[in-house]
Amino acid sequence: MSTVVAQSLHVFGLRSHVANNIFFFDEQIIIFPAGNHCVKYNVDQKWQKFIAGSDKSQGMLTLSISPNRRYLAISEVVQEKPTITIYELSCIPCRKRKVLNNFEFSVQRFTSMAFSPDSKYLLTQTSPPESNLVYWLWEKQKVMAIIRADTQNNPIYQVSINPQDNTQVCITGNGMFKLLRFAEGTLKQTNFQRGEPQNYLAHAWLSEDKIIVGTDTGKLFLFESGDQRWETNIMVKEPTSGSKSLDAIQESESLVEFPPVSSPLPSYQQMVTFTTQINQLAMPRVFAIVAYSKGFACSAGPGRVLLFEKIEDKDVYRESREIRIPVDPRSNDPSQSDKQDVLCMCFSPSEETLIASTSKNQLYTITMSLTEISKGEAAHFEYLLYPLHSASITGLSTCIRKPLIATCSLDRSIRLWNYESNTLELFKEYQEEAYTISLHPSGHYIVVGFADKLRLMNLLIDDIRPFKEYSVRGCKECSFSNGGHLFAAVNGNVIHIFTTTSLENITNLKGHTGKIHSVAWNADDSKLISGGTDGAVYEWNLSSGKRETECVLKSCSYNCVTISPDAKIIFAVGSDQTLKEIADSSILREMSAFDVIYTAIVISHSGRMMFVGTSVGTIRAMKYPLPLQKEFNEYQAHAGPITKMLLTFDDQYLLTASEDGCLFTWKVFDKDGRIKREREVGFAEEVLVTKSDMEEKAQLMLELKTRVEELKMENEYQLRLKDMNYSEKIKELTDKFIQEMESLKTKNQVLKTDKEKQDIYHHQRIEELISKQSQELQDLECCNNQKLLLEYEKYQELQLKSQRMQEEYEKQLRDNDETKSQTLEELTEFYEAKLQEKSSLLEEAQEDVRQQLREFEETKKQIEEDEDREIQDIKTKYEKKLRDEKESNLRLKGETGIMRKKFSSLQKEIEERTSDIEILKGEQVKLQGVIKSLEKDIQGLKREIQERDETIQDKEKRIYDLKKKNQELEKFKFVLDYKIKELKKQIEPRENEIKVMKEQIQEMEAELERFHKQNTQLELNITELWHKLRATDQEMRKERQKERDLEALVRRFKTDLHNCVAYIQEPHLLKEKIRGLFENYVQRADMVEIAGLTTDLQLEYARQREHLERNLATLKKKVVKEGKLHRTDYVRIMQENVSLIKEINELRRELKLTRSQIYDLEAALKLSKKMQPQEVSETVSGRDLPSATTTMRLNEQEETGRIIEMQRLEIQRLRDQIQEQEQVPGFHTIAGIRLPSLADSDVDLEVKTK
Repeated sequence: MSTVVAQSLHVFGLRSHVANNIFFFDEQIIIFPAGNHCVKYNVDQKWQKFIAGSDKSQGMLTLSISPNRRYLAISEVVQEKPTITIYELSCIPCRKRKVLNNFEFSVQRFTSMAFSPDSKYLLTQTSPPESNLVYWLWEKQKVMAIIRADTQNNPIYQVSINPQDNTQVCITGNGMFKLLRFAEGTLKQTNFQRGEPQNYLAHAWLSEDKIIVGTDTGKLFLFESGDQRWETNIMVKEPTSGSKSLDAIQESESLVEFPPVSSPLPSYQQMVTFTTQINQLAMPRVFAIVAYSKGFACSAGPGRVLLFEKIEDKDVYRESREIRIPVDPRSNDPSQSDKQDVLCMCFSPSEETLIASTSKNQLYTITMSLTEISKGEAAHFEYLLYPLHSASITGLSTCIRKPLIATCSLDRSIRLWNYESNTLELFKEYQEEAYTISLHPSGHYIVVGFADKLRLMNLLIDDIRPFKEYSVRGCKECSFSNGGHLFAAVNGNVIHIFTTTSLENITNLKGHTGKIHSVAWNADDSKLISGGTDGAVYEWNLSSGKRETECVLKSCSYNCVTISPDAKIIFAVGSDQTLKEIADSSILREMSAFDVIYTAIVISHSGRMMFVGTSVGTIRAMKYPLPLQKEFNEYQAHAGPITKMLLTFDDQYLLTASEDGCLFTWKVFDKDGRIKREREVGFAEEVLVTKSDMEEKAQLMLELKTRVEELKMENEYQLRLKDMNYSEKIKELTDKFIQEMESLKTKNQVLKTDKEKQDIYHHQRIEELISKQSQELQDLECCNNQKLLLEYEKYQELQLKSQRMQEEYEKQLRDNDETKSQTLEELTEFYEAKLQEKSSLLEEAQEDVRQQLREFEETKKQIEEDEDREIQDIKTKYEKKLRDEKESNLRLKGETGIMRKKFSSLQKEIEERTSDIEILKGEQVKLQGVIKSLEKDIQGLKREIQERDETIQDKEKRIYDLKKKNQELEKFKFVLDYKIKELKKQIEPRENEIKVMKEQIQEMEAELERFHKQNTQLELNITELWHKLRATDQEMRKERQKERDLEALVRRFKTDLHNCVAYIQEPHLLKEKIRGLFENYVQRADMVEIAGLTTDLQLEYARQREHLERNLATLKKKVVKEGKLHRTDYVRIMQENVSLIKEINELRRELKLTRSQIYDLEAALKLSKKMQPQEVSETVSGRDLPSATTTMRLNEQEETGRIIEMQRLEIQRLRDQIQEQEQVPGFHTIAGIRLPSLADSDVDLEVKTK
């Protein structure tokens, strides 16, 4: 990404054709759309904060704020796809909460939206031809209901939800007024239109069942429960005469050509076309209605708002006040300012101020207290901010010496803004449209290109006055040079150069074949660059008036050109979606715009930053030199193509203007941290004043001074007269007061004498009372002494009784202790028996738990699916109940007096019952504590049982393994015996058997390793499964507890809600009861219960985890020990195998020796045969051969006997080791040794016995 960053600071503008375009966030902050942003504006502190629209948005269509002012919904079209974005306003900065952009129904755009009173639901209306009314549960992005509101493709202007009922909906449109109710997943119409259909433009809810509706013919209708109760016509009080009124209204409505923005109020644009009919002109159209506590306010034609207040004890409203948009004296035609329609209105939360937005993009405000003061006369609005542009901004310029921005627009106005104080300095409207503007570097002059002439004007302190006119018609581009001594003006395909000193045309630059769109000066004003629709970019030398360089590309129509600070490279953007770097009449480089058209370009004076504006209203900030790839920061600024862009002289601020009529100021940053350009001299404060103005003001000063002196003389004379009159009055008053003083003195003396007499009387009376009191005291003391004696005797008797009672209670305590010990023994026996029974049932319970878990998952899914249906059913039930109760309340109004008396008596009984309930609740809490302690004990016992079962199973496994090992060793013994016999009988095939034995040994080793791995894996799987089983048990218990708590809470809520329904006719009590419900069931109680439960669960979880970790550590130690034992056994067996192999090798050597001996003997025998005769040889050979064979057999028998004895000793040693290992706990045999079967061993035994 690029290191160049732009941050939006302030916007001068409003998009009035966004539906519901103004809201109050609180008393000081308002929200309105400007460009492609929503602006939060503080009225007191004058700051702005921005809520940016969606990326690649084509503009906002409608807004809606929730009743609690927490959420803001914005309808947009993003890449030709409608979206609704909901922002959370309470966050700083505002963040996106939800984006609704995946729709299962066809929609082109959303034209109206409204939140429900609890802010959970959102109602949206789509545009024709679909005209779908959609009821959303927006946090879950779920469509609760959808209905086609209109089948005749009539426009629908407004939808809303009853401010006290989520389920009731109102929609108004052309020939349409419908009330719908959400029930059973659908929206059903509850009213039926009677009479002629009207074009209903706006409506507002006055109460739960009353709606005020306005039409395009100036009629107001009051509907109650869908039936018309009241009707009135708004009349124009000040009609203008004949043709003048017609011409004025036609001019006011044809004055502004708005950009082609999708208007959410189609009625406004449609009905402007009908202004040719006099009947419609006479009828004020009601575009906006807003309710407040006293009644409602509605727009009543151009520039007029009426306030209606309710007449007491009647469902009728009367007109109380009229508010008008004031006439603007700075306008060319002051009467035009009050010929703009009020499209939207909003009251502040305290209803102290009313804000209105108009069709000319203006914001007005009025304090309601002023409307009450001005009785009889019409009150007037004031500008909330300042007069704003109402059409596309065509010209933008800034200067060096002052923080000013000059703009001109198609609304025929010129405005000068201050970007430091964010205020409007000067403003003036003209009869012709202004196409371009340029501000002199000093900030004292401007040159403006009008449709008829080019005018050079002075910027005075309070006015803009022309001092030179040039006959340059339709000048679309003009620019002062950087030094201010020259300015260039474009007339078609010719550039005129004028000097500001003699105000003469010094040169004309001709060469373009098409219209010139942009001109730019280099830093020293020696060259001028121009670009136009003919695809040519020319660099002009002003001293000679000739072209120095040229670059022509006819396929491109250039929108804007600029030049680098060193005047070496020209930058141009146009219709071919590229940014070109041009130097020496050739294009050095082209950078793609990525499917957008660049409409404006500007480079910083430092030459490090570049900004381009696009046809979709975005700004791209990039670093210079330009990157090879797509490296830039893109900002969604405007809702229309950007027309002009500028950087201030110090490169601190970026200024952008657009066809949407908005002007943005941006703070520019370079993240590379290079030195910023600072101002050497501050901004100038000088202003221009004409001599005639000064003389007029001097004359006014003299006249005012003389007038002040005359007024002083008159005031002094009047003061003297008043002093005379007051002195006479003072004398009269002093005489009167003296007489009154004397009379009061005499009265005072009389009163003193009376007081002395009364004092004497009171003294006597007090003495008598004191004497009586002393006598009464003595009598009381005597009586009290007697009573004390009696009470003392009673006290002694009671003391004796208490001693006796103590002795009795001590005896009872001893008896209780004895019985307690007996009962404890009985209980222990009883519970031990129970434990044995439950241990048998545990396995069955575990299987049940698994089945219940599966059932629980299925039921959970079913409950989640059925919850929404049940909630809707409950809503419909309660709505029916409410209606029935309303009817019954109407019937029972006559019997309320009797019922109130009964109610008071019942209330007393309820209070008594509530006290009893509290006592029972206390007992319940105690019992629950006892139950919890018992449940914990049961769980501990279950865990102990499980642990013991596990240890028993482990021991059984070990015994089984040892038995297997014993059998395998016995088999091994038989195999060895068999092999010994085979060695005795067969000597030659021993080598083959040795090979087989080696292969068997290798296979045994491989199998041994494989079984080791399998054992370890199985043990790990077992531990994991146990952990999972315990975790599922705990979760099941938690879910059951939650279910019980929720059922209890729902029961309590139902009872409390039933009690609240009794106060349906008393709103204040109902409000208090519902607030109590909210506090009880939403805020504190849930949090406390959840916190308590979570702490208990966490403690239990920590305790169980510690226990499991200890068990795991002990098991790991056992595994390590057993592994060591296995390794020693494995090494020992390997050593034994090696020794056996060595013995086999020795046997092979002995075999070779015996064979050689046999060979020698046979040779000797052959020699003896030759020497002896044939008969003798046969007999001798028959004798000698058995002797040789007997010697061989003797040697073989000795060897085999020795081998058998060795094998027996080895078998005995192995048996001893098996017995020792059986005694060792936790021993695991070596599994996986492949040995011959029992059948082979039986054969070996038979051979051995033979």
